[in-house]
Amino acid sequence: MLSKKTFLSALFSFIWIPIFAQVERIEPKNWWVGMKDQSLQLMVYGDKVGETTPSVNYAGVTIKKVHRAESKNYLFIDLIISSSAKPATFPITFKKEGKTIFTQSYSLLPRKKNTAQLKGFTPADVIYLITPDRFANGDTANDVISSLREKKIDRKNDYGRHGGDIRGIINNLDYIAAMGYTAIWPTPMLENDMPNSSYHGYAITDYYKVDPRYGTLAEYKELADKARQKGLKLIFDGVVNHSGSFYWWMKDLPFRNWINYPDSIQITNHRRTVNQDPYASTADKELMVKGWFVRQMPDLNQQNPFLSAFLIQNSIWWIETLELNGIRQDTYPYSEKKFLEQWTCKIMNEYPAFSIVGEEWSTNPSIAAYWQQGKLNNSGYNGCLKSTMDFPMQATLVQALTETEAWDKGLVKLYEGLANDFVYANPENLLVFGDNHDMDRLFTFLKKDVDLMQMALSYLLTIRGIPQIYYGTEVLLENSAKPGDHGLIRSDFPGGWKEDGTNGFTGAGLTREQLRIQSFLRKLLNWRKNKTVIHQGNTKHFGPAKGVYVYFRYNKSETVMVVMNKNTGVTMLDTNRFTEMINGKSQATDVVSGNTFSFGNEISVPAKSVLILELK
Repeated sequence: MLSKKTFLSALFSFIWIPIFAQVERIEPKNWWVGMKDQSLQLMVYGDKVGETTPSVNYAGVTIKKVHRAESKNYLFIDLIISSSAKPATFPITFKKEGKTIFTQSYSLLPRKKNTAQLKGFTPADVIYLITPDRFANGDTANDVISSLREKKIDRKNDYGRHGGDIRGIINNLDYIAAMGYTAIWPTPMLENDMPNSSYHGYAITDYYKVDPRYGTLAEYKELADKARQKGLKLIFDGVVNHSGSFYWWMKDLPFRNWINYPDSIQITNHRRTVNQDPYASTADKELMVKGWFVRQMPDLNQQNPFLSAFLIQNSIWWIETLELNGIRQDTYPYSEKKFLEQWTCKIMNEYPAFSIVGEEWSTNPSIAAYWQQGKLNNSGYNGCLKSTMDFPMQATLVQALTETEAWDKGLVKLYEGLANDFVYANPENLLVFGDNHDMDRLFTFLKKDVDLMQMALSYLLTIRGIPQIYYGTEVLLENSAKPGDHGLIRSDFPGGWKEDGTNGFTGAGLTREQLRIQSFLRKLLNWRKNKTVIHQGNTKHFGPAKGVYVYFRYNKSETVMVVMNKNTGVTMLDTNRFTEMINGKSQATDVVSGNTFSFGNEISVPAKSVLILELK
C-alpha cells in the first residue's frame, strides 16, 4: 500500500505533467518527390503538439524552420525535400525537454510519369458541368451517413440531399462521352458536414476529405482514371475564399486571424468593382474581401501566410492525387489579390500546361478581363489565371435572343458583345456558357422556346472560347415554376434514379422536343471535336440586318459560315455582302443535316433557326 506522501506525490505528478495525445492530423496528408518547388509546409494538429519540437532523420528531407501558432495544438513545419529524396514513409519525432513524446509517420510518394505535363482544358474542349447530388445515384448505400449532420434523403426537397454520387457519374461516363463532351466539371465533392443544404458542396468542412455521401477518395481516383480512358478531362471545383462554419478547425483556430471577423460576423458587400475602381473607399474594399460570403461560410484570411500556404498546397495535392486537368475557382474576386497571384502562379509553375478558370460574376467585360493573365492593370495585379467565366456574353446572349422589338431583333447585342473582345488579353480562353448552377436554366431564360434554345447552343459552340454546358440542358431541364430558385435549378437528371419513369440517358420517355435538342447537341458536339477552325480559327462578323446575324470562323484550310435568323418566316439572305469571306466558294454543307448544296447570290434560311455551313 502506498504511503500518503507517495500517493499525493503521484497524484500531483499526474495532474501537472501534460499528457500528449498522438497527432490527429498532418496536412497535406502526403507529398511527392521530384516536385519543382522543393519546399513544403506541414500543418500538424494534436493535443499540445505546439509544445513539442519536431525532428526528421531521413536522407534528402530537412526541417528548415518550425513555427508555433497561438493555439498550442498546432505546429507548422517548413520542410525542404531535395531532388535526392527517395519515395518512402519516414518518422517525424516530436520531443519535449529532450524526451520523445511520440513519433508520426509521413509519406513521400513517387510522382506519376506524366503529372508534370498535365494538359489543361482548351478551346478544343466542351465542358459538362454536373451537380453530383442531382445527376445520378449509383450507390444507395452511401445516401445517409449517420455521423454527419444532415441525415436524410428527400428528393421532394429542392434544398435537401437527393443521393447522387461519384458512382453515378462513373456509371454514365459512356453517355457523357457519346454526347461529345470532352471534359467534366463536378461541383465540389469534398466534405460538407453542414446541418442543411449540404448538397451544393460550397461550404467545405474538410479540404482533404471526400464527402462520404459522394463516395471515397478511391472512387474519386477511379472517376478520374475512367474519365481519362474515355477521353474526358476532369476539372476540380475549388473554394479558397471561404469554408463551411462547421469546419473542424472552427473550434480551435491556429491563429485568431485565420478567418476574418472571427468575433462579429460581417457579410461581404459583394462590390466586386472595388478591385478595379480607382475611387473605391478602403472600407468598401475591406468589406468586399474580408466579409463572409454568407453567415454559414466564414471568410478565410489569406493574408495569414500559414493559411495561404495551406490552401496553395491543398490545390496542388488534389491536382497531383487525381491528375486533374483544370480547376474552376469559385468566388474568384472575393479573395486577397496577392494570394490569388501566388496561388495561380505556383500552380502554373508546377504544371505549365494546366488550366484555371476564375468565377468573376460581372456582366461588364472590363471587370471580367481584369483577372486574366496578360491583362495590363493600373493596380499592378498580374496573376497567372488563364481563363475567366464569360458572364458578359451569357447575359448578352439571353438578351439578344429574347428581345423582339428592335429592328434587328436584338441580334446587334451579340455583334457588339463580341466586339468587346478587345478588352481581353486572351478572349479565346474565356469560358462561354448559357447557364450554370447559380442562375436560371437556359431554357427558362429563353421562355421555353426550343428554336431559341437551338440558336443559343449553336452560338456557344461556334464562337471563340471554351464552351460549358450544364447537365440536363440537353433534355430541357428548366425552373420556370420558381425563377431564381437554386434548388430547382439543380433538378435531378431524369433517369439518374432507379425509380425514375423518364430516362435522359437512354431517351426513354423523353418528349419530341427533348429528343430534338439532345440529338442536335450530340451532332454538333461530335462535329466540333475535330474542328480546328472552331478551336483556333479567326472570327469575322457582319453587322446584323433585318433580323439576321452572320459570322465566320476560318483558317487557311477551312471556312465555317454561321447564319442566325430570328425572323418568324423564311429569309432569303443576299450573299454578295459577304464576298470577302466566300469569294471563290460555291458549295456549302449543312453541319446538322449533312446536306450539301450549291449557292449563288442567295441562301434560304428557315425561320427562327441557325445554319452552320462548311464552305468549299
